[in-house]
Amino acid sequence: MRASVEWMERHQVVLYVAGLALGAIVGLAWPAVAHPAELAIHPVLALLLYATFLGIPFGRIGRAFRDWRFLSTILVVNFVLVPLIVWPLSRIVASDQALLVGVLFVLLTPCIDYVIVFSGLAGGDEERLLAAAPLLMIAQMLLLPLYMWLFVGAEFASSIEVAPFVEAFVLIIALPFLAAALTQLAAARSRAGRKLEQVATAGMVPLMVTTLAVVVASQISGVSARLGSLLLAVPVYALFAAVMVPVGMLASRIAGLDVPGRRAVVFSGATRNSLVVLPLVLALPAAFDIAPLVVVTQTLVELVAMVVFIRLIPLVIPARPGAGTDRTLAAQTSEIET
Repeated sequence: MRASVEWMERHQVVLYVAGLALGAIVGLAWPAVAHPAELAIHPVLALLLYATFLGIPFGRIGRAFRDWRFLSTILVVNFVLVPLIVWPLSRIVASDQALLVGVLFVLLTPCIDYVIVFSGLAGGDEERLLAAAPLLMIAQMLLLPLYMWLFVGAEFASSIEVAPFVEAFVLIIALPFLAAALTQLAAARSRAGRKLEQVATAGMVPLMVTTLAVVVASQISGVSARLGSLLLAVPVYALFAAVMVPVGMLASRIAGLDVPGRRAVVFSGATRNSLVVLPLVLALPAAFDIAPLVVVTQTLVELVAMVVFIRLIPLVIPARPGAGTDRTLAAQTSEIET
């Protein structure tokens, strides 16, 4: 099993692309699969985050929470600088309110799941990103209505229900987090617990592939049917990802973070919460039926950007010579070589 896991980890980016392709093929060939795939999004995402949380030692989370410099930087980047960047970019689609709403929902909400994976591939600090995840989720729950009120208007903002956010936090974040903590506790005390932890951790890459395939299969037929409208959102997403690299680099440098912390801040600023936001956007009124497709389009653009970033970020934020805690660029390149 170890050899299989190592192989999947070395080729995980290619496997993620394969998952996207599989979801697209299935969704286009059998459009009827869209509804059951949509129902499966929450369960597979919860399992993915459970496996993600298992990969981080909970015994060191307390230390990460005490790193106020990193946490304050990541909060400022995502909830002060990102809205300032999203506002002018969103004017590209401002003439279509449904497109605008979809773009704002996804760009104003920082990622709390696979950003940990991609940041880790580029030598970012996974532990501190995990510690920041609950804070990022709570902050976006509280601030998204305010941002929507400012960017779209009071009438739309008042229609946003908090309950779906609370449900998403409990089912997708809190319960997997608690289950992972209990699993690690059991692994320290019993052979059965260790076995469960090993199996769940080994399933990280297959779960990510499954999640991506399910999300794409649930929405791809709608994307293809309205491709003309959705193409307007593509430059918004591409520009956002490009702009957030120097913004994250500058903010983390001013904060005096170490190299893994700086790389993690860049990934957090550039990576959005599309998988978690999608169930919320699906609950919007029928007039916004294109909004979920706008969110899925962002996922497709972002994953292309992540493939570039896992090679680019170690180059633009290089490890300090002789720093034992930073992986060398050669090691990182080998790790993701396909």
